[in-house]
Amino acid sequence: MEEGLGSLELFVLPVGKLASWTAAVAMVFGGMLPYIPQYRDIKRTQNAEGFSIYVCLVLLVANILRILFWFGRYFEPPLLLQSIIMIITMLVMLKLCTAVRMNNELSTRRRAFSDSNDEEIKTPRKFFLDFDLQYFWLWSRFIDYIQCVLTFTVVAAYITYLLIDSSLFVETLGFFAVFTEAMLGTPQLYHNYENKSTEGMSITMVLMWASGDTFKTAYFILNQAPFQFWICGLLQVCVDITILFQAYYYERYPQKPSSHTVPFTSTKAL
Repeated sequence: MEEGLGSLELFVLPVGKLASWTAAVAMVFGGMLPYIPQYRDIKRTQNAEGFSIYVCLVLLVANILRILFWFGRYFEPPLLLQSIIMIITMLVMLKLCTAVRMNNELSTRRRAFSDSNDEEIKTPRKFFLDFDLQYFWLWSRFIDYIQCVLTFTVVAAYITYLLIDSSLFVETLGFFAVFTEAMLGTPQLYHNYENKSTEGMSITMVLMWASGDTFKTAYFILNQAPFQFWICGLLQVCVDITILFQAYYYERYPQKPSSHTVPFTSTKAL
């Protein structure tokens, strides 16, 4: 009998470790997977209008704050690695969207001035260092987004360094980190509402958001992550479901004629 139990333990322990490692790897890289179909759609159509770049802003802020939270309160290493991977992913998305948007603006101006004799076409440029709130997060160069992210990181890191011994600050920092991430879908939700359409948005991306957020919330609960994580995870799932409902509603009851035209671009985005 004891030999049978010993054999069972020898089988169960490796399987349990394998499942644990699989879950950890899924946590680290699962967050970036939903953006692969959206990236490919933007790359293929050379049209970034269906994707809200404020999604990138939300995730960059959330993951920078989460990394700083780690210094005040230790949590699972896979969650820390996930934040690093997500920051890289969002910067890649921003680089593509900025290049596509600027190429499309230039092409539009070329068509508008095609009958004129002007050889030089000047496109209005918007820079981070202009500090114009009207064009916040709508800059003309990718380097401006890098400057903004670095500025936010340095300021937030300095404040965290000064207040790292305050448990109230650390817990509040953790709450803002995961609450900001929980608001991930709200820019896309509002973007769809403004357009009265989900055209250009990858449904696959949102489905992967929903499945990933459900898995992530379960992971938080099972691994006894800080309560801020799983509460905001549940909120994320609710937002994902609402976006999927938008996709169904606007498909079933179109609010405006759909456009299938692909903007002309003279050069590739990347």
